Amino acid sequence: MGMKTKIALGAVVGIAVIGALSANAGDGDGDAKSDNRTSASAGEKTGGASEAKPAEDKADDKTEDKAEKKASQAEQFKAFVQKNGTPKEKDAVSHVTKVQGADEQNDILDAADVYTDFTGGIMGEGTGPAKLIASSFADWKDSENGLVTIYDADGELLGNGQF
Repeated sequence: MGMKTKIALGAVVGIAVIGALSANAGDGDGDAKSDNRTSASAGEKTGGASEAKPAEDKADDKTEDKAEKKASQAEQFKAFVQKNGTPKEKDAVSHVTKVQGADEQNDILDAADVYTDFTGGIMGEGTGPAKLIASSFADWKDSENGLVTIYDADGELLGNGQF
């Protein structure tokens, strides 16, 4: 029993060592390649001008982000309808207070929420305008599988539509 156990244990250890060596050999080649890429990247960035450009690009990106954040989704939607909508659509969209989910689209299952200052839920005054709002939203945003839901001031459902 002692001799067979030693042989089996030796074989298992031998296989483990070979596996570890081959795994390390593969990592070594990958490290060398990444070191070369890192060295080339570091060599390219040694000039003062190349370092200043990324900093300027970051500043430009921040300025653009601030400009985009200044106009909320609701303001962007209202501006679109004011430019492209019918008088009834413009009136309906003037009641929009908040839009969520309009900027996050992947064409798989896009869902946007539009909040208004209408009251009374589905039996209230906002049901008709909710359809106009949903239609206007579909003109503004396009998705393969989008659903826009319109809510009243209390968060009650007014209507929905595809976009």
